[in-house]
Amino acid sequence: MRRFVYCKVVLATSLMWVLVDVFLLLYFSECNKCDDKKERSLLPALRAVISRNQEGPGEMGKAVLIPKEEQEKMKELFKINQFNLMASDLIALNRSLPDVRLDGSNDAPGPPYLGKQVVLLFTCASRRKSLAQVTIVIPKSKVLGSEMVRCSKPSHIYFLKASLENYVQALEVPTRLIRMEQRSGLIRARLRGAAASRGQVITFLDAHCECTLGWLEPLLARIKEDRRTVVCPIIDVISDDTFEYMAGSDMTYGGFNWKLNFRWYPVPQREMDRRKGDRTLPVRTPTMAGGLFSIDRNYFEEIGTYDAGMDIWGGENLEMSFRV
Repeated sequence: MRRFVYCKVVLATSLMWVLVDVFLLLYFSECNKCDDKKERSLLPALRAVISRNQEGPGEMGKAVLIPKEEQEKMKELFKINQFNLMASDLIALNRSLPDVRLDGSNDAPGPPYLGKQVVLLFTCASRRKSLAQVTIVIPKSKVLGSEMVRCSKPSHIYFLKASLENYVQALEVPTRLIRMEQRSGLIRARLRGAAASRGQVITFLDAHCECTLGWLEPLLARIKEDRRTVVCPIIDVISDDTFEYMAGSDMTYGGFNWKLNFRWYPVPQREMDRRKGDRTLPVRTPTMAGGLFSIDRNYFEEIGTYDAGMDIWGGENLEMSFRV
């Protein structure tokens, strides 16, 4: 009798552990479901970040300072993406930035309708960076009929999976998310996004970009005047340490040295004379930053687009300049 009771106890215990093992295997092997749960719990937090007080950290481009007791953790997290993740996560997705336009900028040609305006953005492994791109870029312009195409590198990080897809579907601006099947480099990702876009004008931006008020209208106006015009915005500065926003100079333009290194140089006096001192007018430049610009789709194809074999970072600066 005792042996029978003992066997029943052993059998029941064994069955219980088998069930526990099955449960654990199902729980940890179904990564997508696990990720989905995390993502669903993440969305309310993201909405809360968007609706943060406009006096919060980083508003109006102010620096975010991390307390001394958290400096060590901040330094460790910095190594992940080479910027201050702690500061980044404290800032609202749609943080406010100062209006840095010069007097008279609002008198520039109005925003033309050039079909759907397309903005291509590329993800980095940061929740705030990935979602801030689609939150702050289009609302800072008054252009109607806009569309965004995000071309993303493959990622195992859960907040770049379904949570990002769910988030972009809820945006007012039609947004499509395209994922690369494998890591293939920034240029090939841009080309993939350009091919999937539908607009007459393509605007390329990088993952770390934030836009100020009225950033897009002047770019489109110049292309409407001449479809062969390729227009670059002034590239401002965001501190990798504090995320402080610092307005860039309109008195520099792109150039290169005899080593074919892209550099910024002072705008020459002859260009200032051509503009008759009006700093709201565009600057003609010999070379351009090859990652942030607007271009007519047909013209982009006529000059050969990007070189799909370009592997060296920064080579697109001179390549696009010479093609143009």
